[in-house]
Amino acid sequence: MSRCKHITKREILPDEKYNHIIMSKFINILMTRGKKSVSRKIFYTTLDNLEKKTKKNPIEVFEKALDNVRPIVEVKSRRVGGATYQVPVEVSESRGIALAMRWIASYSRARNEKTMADKLTGELMDAYNQTGTTFKKREDTHKMAEANKAFSHFRW
Repeated sequence: MSRCKHITKREILPDEKYNHIIMSKFINILMTRGKKSVSRKIFYTTLDNLEKKTKKNPIEVFEKALDNVRPIVEVKSRRVGGATYQVPVEVSESRGIALAMRWIASYSRARNEKTMADKLTGELMDAYNQTGTTFKKREDTHKMAEANKAFSHFRW
Protein backbone atom coordinates (compact mmCIF):
# COMPACT_ATOMS: atom_id res chain seq x y z
CA MET A 1 0.00 0.00 0.00
CA SER A 2 1.13 3.50 -0.72
CA ARG A 3 2.27 5.71 2.13
CA CYS A 4 1.42 8.86 0.19
CA LYS A 5 -1.60 11.06 0.67
CA HIS A 6 -5.06 9.69 0.07
CA ILE A 7 -5.95 9.64 -3.62
CA THR A 8 -8.97 11.73 -4.50
CA LYS A 9 -11.66 10.30 -6.76
CA ARG A 10 -11.95 11.75 -10.24
CA GLU A 11 -15.10 13.61 -11.04
CA ILE A 12 -17.03 11.94 -13.85
CA LEU A 13 -19.21 14.16 -15.99
CA PRO A 14 -22.86 13.09 -16.40
CA ASP A 15 -23.99 11.71 -19.75
CA GLU A 16 -25.40 14.07 -22.38
CA LYS A 17 -28.82 12.58 -22.94
CA TYR A 18 -30.10 11.86 -19.41
CA ASN A 19 -27.65 14.00 -17.33
CA HIS A 20 -26.97 11.03 -15.02
CA ILE A 21 -23.56 10.21 -13.49
CA ILE A 22 -24.19 6.48 -12.93
CA MET A 23 -25.17 6.06 -16.57
CA SER A 24 -21.96 7.80 -17.60
CA LYS A 25 -19.96 5.36 -15.43
CA PHE A 26 -21.81 2.42 -16.98
CA ILE A 27 -21.03 3.71 -20.48
CA ASN A 28 -17.35 3.83 -19.49
CA ILE A 29 -17.48 0.26 -18.16
CA LEU A 30 -19.25 -0.91 -21.32
CA MET A 31 -16.61 0.72 -23.53
CA THR A 32 -14.00 -1.49 -25.22
CA ARG A 33 -10.85 -0.33 -27.00
CA GLY A 34 -11.60 3.33 -26.21
CA LYS A 35 -14.65 3.51 -28.47
CA LYS A 36 -16.96 5.59 -26.33
CA SER A 37 -19.32 6.61 -29.13
CA VAL A 38 -20.03 2.95 -29.89
CA SER A 39 -20.62 2.32 -26.19
CA ARG A 40 -23.04 5.26 -25.99
CA LYS A 41 -24.97 4.03 -29.02
CA ILE A 42 -25.28 0.53 -27.53
CA PHE A 43 -26.41 1.88 -24.15
CA TYR A 44 -29.00 4.32 -25.50
CA THR A 45 -30.38 1.63 -27.83
CA THR A 46 -30.63 -0.63 -24.78
CA LEU A 47 -32.56 2.03 -22.86
CA ASP A 48 -34.96 2.45 -25.80
CA ASN A 49 -35.48 -1.33 -25.88
CA LEU A 50 -36.12 -1.36 -22.12
CA GLU A 51 -38.72 1.38 -22.50
CA LYS A 52 -40.49 -0.59 -25.24
CA LYS A 53 -40.47 -3.84 -23.24
CA THR A 54 -41.42 -2.56 -19.79
CA LYS A 55 -43.52 0.51 -20.73
CA LYS A 56 -41.76 2.31 -17.84
CA ASN A 57 -39.15 5.02 -17.49
CA PRO A 58 -35.82 3.44 -18.60
CA ILE A 59 -33.85 5.36 -15.95
CA GLU A 60 -35.95 3.81 -13.17
CA VAL A 61 -35.65 0.34 -14.73
CA PHE A 62 -31.85 0.73 -15.00
CA GLU A 63 -31.51 1.95 -11.39
CA LYS A 64 -33.79 -0.83 -10.07
CA ALA A 65 -31.78 -3.44 -12.00
CA LEU A 66 -28.53 -2.09 -10.54
CA ASP A 67 -30.02 -2.05 -7.05
CA ASN A 68 -31.23 -5.66 -7.40
CA VAL A 69 -27.76 -6.99 -8.26
CA ARG A 70 -25.73 -4.73 -5.93
CA PRO A 71 -23.99 -6.91 -3.29
CA ILE A 72 -24.27 -5.97 0.38
CA VAL A 73 -21.49 -8.24 1.70
CA GLU A 74 -18.51 -9.90 0.06
CA VAL A 75 -15.57 -12.00 1.23
CA LYS A 76 -11.97 -10.81 1.37
CA SER A 77 -8.93 -12.96 2.01
CA ARG A 78 -7.11 -12.32 5.30
CA ARG A 79 -3.90 -14.07 6.19
CA VAL A 80 -3.72 -14.86 9.91
CA GLY A 81 -0.92 -16.98 11.35
CA GLY A 82 -0.07 -18.89 8.18
CA ALA A 83 -3.69 -19.62 7.27
CA THR A 84 -5.83 -17.69 4.80
CA TYR A 85 -9.43 -17.03 5.80
CA GLN A 86 -12.30 -15.74 3.70
CA VAL A 87 -13.62 -12.95 5.90
CA PRO A 88 -17.07 -11.44 5.17
CA VAL A 89 -16.91 -7.65 4.80
CA GLU A 90 -19.69 -5.15 4.14
CA VAL A 91 -19.48 -3.47 0.75
CA SER A 92 -19.56 0.31 0.47
CA GLU A 93 -22.24 1.77 -1.75
CA SER A 94 -19.83 3.00 -4.42
CA ARG A 95 -18.01 -0.37 -4.61
CA GLY A 96 -21.34 -2.21 -4.68
CA ILE A 97 -22.56 -0.15 -7.63
CA ALA A 98 -19.22 -0.62 -9.42
CA LEU A 99 -19.38 -4.40 -8.90
CA ALA A 100 -22.98 -4.54 -10.11
CA MET A 101 -22.14 -2.58 -13.28
CA ARG A 102 -19.08 -4.74 -13.95
CA TRP A 103 -21.10 -7.95 -13.48
CA ILE A 104 -23.91 -6.77 -15.76
CA ALA A 105 -21.45 -5.79 -18.50
CA SER A 106 -19.45 -9.03 -18.33
CA TYR A 107 -22.45 -11.37 -18.17
CA SER A 108 -24.24 -9.53 -20.96
CA ARG A 109 -21.20 -10.08 -23.21
CA ALA A 110 -21.49 -13.82 -22.55
CA ARG A 111 -25.16 -14.03 -23.63
CA ASN A 112 -26.30 -15.56 -26.93
CA GLU A 113 -28.37 -12.76 -28.47
CA LYS A 114 -27.34 -11.24 -31.78
CA THR A 115 -26.32 -7.65 -30.97
CA MET A 116 -24.71 -6.21 -27.86
CA ALA A 117 -27.73 -3.95 -27.31
CA ASP A 118 -30.00 -7.02 -27.25
CA LYS A 119 -27.62 -8.83 -24.88
CA LEU A 120 -27.52 -5.85 -22.51
CA THR A 121 -31.30 -5.43 -22.69
CA GLY A 122 -31.80 -9.07 -21.77
CA GLU A 123 -29.36 -8.90 -18.87
CA LEU A 124 -30.89 -5.70 -17.50
CA MET A 125 -34.38 -7.19 -17.81
CA ASP A 126 -33.20 -10.28 -15.91
CA ALA A 127 -31.62 -8.09 -13.24
CA TYR A 128 -34.81 -6.02 -13.01
CA ASN A 129 -36.89 -9.20 -12.57
CA GLN A 130 -34.35 -10.68 -10.09
CA THR A 131 -33.41 -13.60 -12.33
CA GLY A 132 -30.46 -14.41 -14.57
CA THR A 133 -26.72 -14.87 -14.15
CA THR A 134 -25.96 -11.46 -12.64
CA PHE A 135 -28.52 -11.93 -9.87
CA LYS A 136 -27.17 -15.46 -9.31
CA LYS A 137 -23.66 -14.01 -8.91
CA ARG A 138 -24.97 -11.69 -6.18
CA GLU A 139 -26.71 -14.55 -4.42
CA ASP A 140 -23.55 -16.70 -4.61
CA THR A 141 -21.51 -13.85 -3.12
CA HIS A 142 -23.99 -13.52 -0.26
CA LYS A 143 -24.04 -17.30 0.32
CA MET A 144 -20.24 -17.38 0.49
CA ALA A 145 -20.24 -14.55 3.03
CA GLU A 146 -22.92 -16.35 5.06
CA ALA A 147 -20.93 -19.60 5.01
CA ASN A 148 -17.80 -17.83 6.28
CA LYS A 149 -19.59 -15.85 8.98
CA ALA A 150 -17.56 -17.75 11.60
CA PHE A 151 -14.44 -15.87 10.50
CA SER A 152 -15.98 -12.42 10.81
CA HIS A 153 -14.00 -11.74 14.00
CA PHE A 154 -10.85 -11.50 11.81
CA ARG A 155 -12.24 -8.31 10.27
CA TRP A 156 -10.13 -5.25 11.13
